[in-house]
Amino acid sequence: MTTTDRPLLARRRLTLTALAGFAGLTSLALPLTAQAAYPEKAIEWVVPYPAGGGSDLVARALAEPMAKALGQPIVILNKPGAATNIGADYAAKARPDGYTLLTADTATLAANPHLYAKLSYDAARDLAPVGLMVRFPLVLVVSAGVPVKNLAELRSWAQARPDAVAYATPGAGSPHHLATELFRERSGLKLSHIPYRGAAPALQDLAGGQVPMAFVDTAAGYPHILSGKLRALGVATPQRITTFPDVPTLAEQGLKGFEAYAWQGLVVPAGTPADVVARLNLALVGALDTTAVKARFQALGLQITPSTPAQMASYAQAERDKWGPVIRATGIKLD
Repeated sequence: MTTTDRPLLARRRLTLTALAGFAGLTSLALPLTAQAAYPEKAIEWVVPYPAGGGSDLVARALAEPMAKALGQPIVILNKPGAATNIGADYAAKARPDGYTLLTADTATLAANPHLYAKLSYDAARDLAPVGLMVRFPLVLVVSAGVPVKNLAELRSWAQARPDAVAYATPGAGSPHHLATELFRERSGLKLSHIPYRGAAPALQDLAGGQVPMAFVDTAAGYPHILSGKLRALGVATPQRITTFPDVPTLAEQGLKGFEAYAWQGLVVPAGTPADVVARLNLALVGALDTTAVKARFQALGLQITPSTPAQMASYAQAERDKWGPVIRATGIKLD
């Protein structure tokens, strides 16, 4: 080797070292690049109720603008049954990669931990909040054939009957079930629970007169009330709602402080990367703010409740603390 070859060899060694270093940095960056590309395929949104109910309507209304924001389709998967536990268990055990979403409501996050002695998942541990979506005001209704127009008349009619009055719900442990049990306790009426597999079949029997009364949410109950098949007696909110401005609150009719909602949020399996959760939250909040969604939800009487993941976690804990004593007082157990 000549003296003049040594600088050239040194330069080649330096170049190879630099390339090797660059390759190492690139390999380290690959997982970050893959993560930043989320989402790269279709996203599955699990709704733990049948198609056609309020939960299904909300998910489908939000899925379209969220899919547009995320750049990938969102496919709704209805997995009803067991007071949302079938859908919740499916989502809790899915890969925490942002490709499985779950509509989680009062039952999933607040009631079931008190209603069931043993669950296959832990709502607080196995499901991570993305953000709140909506609250459903609940309306006390009767079938059109029931001869009552307000709470006082319902009391008189029910007390004159020899047997307990049947009431329908979308399922045991649902917000509608808890609200009616609280109503039973506060009103002193004898009521008998008939659980259905979702809002749609419950409303079908209500509208047909097979079951005389229920608490329905505004989303699922609105068309039946509008058509006259169901008669609204009172709303379980502090103030009257714009959807039914002529329907008084139950508090106005003597049930002071009576308040009950069905509420929903979006969750993912625990362990989902924080940046993926943040991306989903941004898409969700954006969807809730679109003109089409706001108009749709307003027509259904829904209250939009956007939040951060942390705010949803706090709200869910407060709801667990609220409904736990009610469930214990009424003795409801589902296993």
